[in-house]
Amino acid sequence: MGEPESVQLSRLVDGDNPISVIAEAGRIFSFWFDEAAWEPVGKAAAEIVELFLGHFPGYHACDTDYHDIRHTTDVLLATARIADGVFLERGPFAPELAQALFIAAVCHDTGYIRKSDELVGTGARFTSVHVQRSADFIKAHGSRWGLDATRAGSAARMIFATGLKGEFGEQDWAAVREREAGAVLASADLVGQMADRAYLEKLLFLYYEFKEAGFPGYETEFDILRKTMGFYELTIKRLDDSLGGIRSFARTHFNDRWGVDRDLYAESMGRQMDYLQSILDDASTNFRKKLKRLDLELSQPKTA
Repeated sequence: MGEPESVQLSRLVDGDNPISVIAEAGRIFSFWFDEAAWEPVGKAAAEIVELFLGHFPGYHACDTDYHDIRHTTDVLLATARIADGVFLERGPFAPELAQALFIAAVCHDTGYIRKSDELVGTGARFTSVHVQRSADFIKAHGSRWGLDATRAGSAARMIFATGLKGEFGEQDWAAVREREAGAVLASADLVGQMADRAYLEKLLFLYYEFKEAGFPGYETEFDILRKTMGFYELTIKRLDDSLGGIRSFARTHFNDRWGVDRDLYAESMGRQMDYLQSILDDASTNFRKKLKRLDLELSQPKTA
C-alpha cells in the first residue's frame, strides 16, 4: 500500500469492479456482525448489480451514465467506512439496523432505473422524483432480502435522507440511531460521488441527465462545471451542519483499519475542487482537454 502519507483513496480498492467493492463492504461489515447477518446484504448488493445490468424482472438496464453502478458501489463503500468509524467511536448499530442501512445504500438510486413499461427517454427523466422512486423500490422488494414492512420503512427513510430538499431534517425518525444511520447514508451519497477520481469527467454525463430532466440553468457542459464550485460549498455546509459532520468518522476508519490518520474522502474532494478551479481559471484551453480520466472524445452519454 505504501507509506501512510502517500496513500490515496483510489488505490485502496478497485472501484471499477463492483464485486471487489461489495467484498470490501462485506469485510468491513464482518468486523461487527457475523456472516449470517451479511448474507441478505450481500444478496441485495448482487441483485442490484443485476438490476443495473438489466437482469432484474420488470426493469430495464441502467441507462444513466452518471448515476450508474459505479456510483452506487461508491456510496455503499463510503457508507461502510463512515459507519465503521461511527461504530468504533460510539458502538455498533443493532444488526437489523446495520442491514437496513447497507441495503438502503445499494438501493438508494434505483429510482433512476426504468420499469419495463416506461418506454420513453432514459432514467434521467426521473431525476426530480428518483428519491421517492428509490424508497418505493425498497418497500416493494425489501422482502427479497429479509426486510419486513417495518424495516423496509426504516430503509426508505434513510433513502429519503439523501434528498437535497431538507428531507433529512423533516424525517419522522423511529429512533436516534436510525436518524444517525440516515446521516451516514446521506453523507456517503455526497462524499462517495465527489471523491471519485473521475468525478469531474462524469459531471459532463450529469449535464446530459439534467438536460433530459429539464433542469434550468444548464445550457452547456461548461455550465455544470462552473456551478459545481457553488454546489461544493453548499455540500460542505450540508455535510458539516445539517448532517452533523458524521462524515468525519471516515477518518477513524482509515486510521484504525489502514493505519492512515487522514480523511481520504475530504482530501480527494479537495483535490477535485482545486483542479476544477484551475480549469475555470484557464480560458486558453478547451476544458475537455483537461479532463482525461475518461475518454470523453469517444464516450457518448446515453442521454445525449
